[in-house]
Amino acid sequence: MTKQRVEGPSGACSLWHDIPLYSDKENNIFNMVVEIPRWSNAKMEMSTKGKLNYIKQDEKKGKLRFVGNVFPHHGYIWNYGAFPQTWEDPKHKDEHTGAMGDNDPLDVCEIGDTVHPIGSVIQVKVLGVMAMLDEGETDWKVLVIDVNDPLANEMNDVEDIERLKPGLLKATYEWFVLYKIPDGKPKNSFAFNGEAKNKAFALSVISQTSEQWRKLVMSETDSGGLNGASVSVEASPFLITQEEANREVESSEAHGPSSDPPSSLNKWHYIS
Repeated sequence: MTKQRVEGPSGACSLWHDIPLYSDKENNIFNMVVEIPRWSNAKMEMSTKGKLNYIKQDEKKGKLRFVGNVFPHHGYIWNYGAFPQTWEDPKHKDEHTGAMGDNDPLDVCEIGDTVHPIGSVIQVKVLGVMAMLDEGETDWKVLVIDVNDPLANEMNDVEDIERLKPGLLKATYEWFVLYKIPDGKPKNSFAFNGEAKNKAFALSVISQTSEQWRKLVMSETDSGGLNGASVSVEASPFLITQEEANREVESSEAHGPSSDPPSSLNKWHYIS
């Protein structure tokens, strides 16, 4: 199993709970945790039930998960990750989608030129959001760009994506609709007919899921087995000391990404 942990200025910390959502709140600059670098196939994700929420490779029926290559794409077509200090509450029915949350931090697609390594924490501008419905659950996909990208100053809202990266919004929609089919699952569907909503809409989604996260770590709602341990969230009943966090990391084995991907990743899947 792949694990990736993060250390703050004083030592180990939670990827989910200790990294601030905002890098610069006044200017709406956010911190993004990169789970999956662009063009890679391993299905990496924060362990929401693991202490300090390390990044691990997802498993299904005891096997490590990889995303197949659906023509013309190879692996993930953006840097994929999550916003810390957000949570899509599975008991909350979204007013726009009519579906409950997916019980995870908010998913993020970073569309800049740099391929960021697993576990990177990068600063991003929000451009828009898409509402995927994953097996009946609301699974928002926030579209962002690295603030250090050459196009960052020119990209300020969702329409700038099509203007400066023509075809990427359509490719993003198609990728999410089709990516599970090689594993024998049906197509995914989207609210809003797959339309990407604008920056203002995306910011409202982030604000809502940030409040849901606050209720989670303050034990104002049932955690459902999710791990809320942090070293910095004051007044949280899940607060642990820095020494406890450091010991947790020291006692855990760290691994790199799986070096033995299945031969099926050499194949392109053609889907009509």
